[in-house]
Amino acid sequence: MAVMRTQRGFDRLVNFSDAVVAIAITLLILPLVDAGPEVVKHGIGPYFQDNFWQLLAFAISFAVIARLWMVHHQVFDWIDGYTNGLMWLNILWLAAIVFMPFTANVLSDSPNGQPDVYALYIGDLLLATVTMQFMEVIIVRTPGMLLPEAADRSDLLRGWTFVILMALALVLAVLFPGGGMFWLLILFLSQPLHILLKRLSRRGASTGT
Repeated sequence: MAVMRTQRGFDRLVNFSDAVVAIAITLLILPLVDAGPEVVKHGIGPYFQDNFWQLLAFAISFAVIARLWMVHHQVFDWIDGYTNGLMWLNILWLAAIVFMPFTANVLSDSPNGQPDVYALYIGDLLLATVTMQFMEVIIVRTPGMLLPEAADRSDLLRGWTFVILMALALVLAVLFPGGGMFWLLILFLSQPLHILLKRLSRRGASTGT
């Protein structure tokens, strides 16, 4: 797969991605922008109580999109070119990002405990995570794409760890909807799981030799 190295093309790809993410993260607040009169009339406390799930969905989605953008920013800092495959995967990743304000609104407007709503929301997160991981795979495995100074910063196993935990959160949220969005807390296990998988990988490699 040939690497395209026109600086103008690469800059347009990155700038377009940043702009789409910025628009998506801004759209999250739109359902809340008209709440001013309600807050003034009833007070902040009652408003937060009545709109807890909507505010929680906004906070989680904002943090998730910000985190996904940070990973995207880091990964694209490893390269100065792209391939057709990477460009199309990036488009799919952006589609998942743009879809998040909708899934956040569905989550906030739905009664607690609906497995299909959790599947929609976490499934979209999983799509963004998997797409980002495959972009990393292309970057690492395409000769001449990864910058020499970034060679020691790429770690595909770390990304697969996050994919595994996100998929597990999706399954648990569907099978045990009582846990709700709190199943996403298992993502905090990514670091210890990554260390464990790395040890197992090294042990397997040493056994194989």
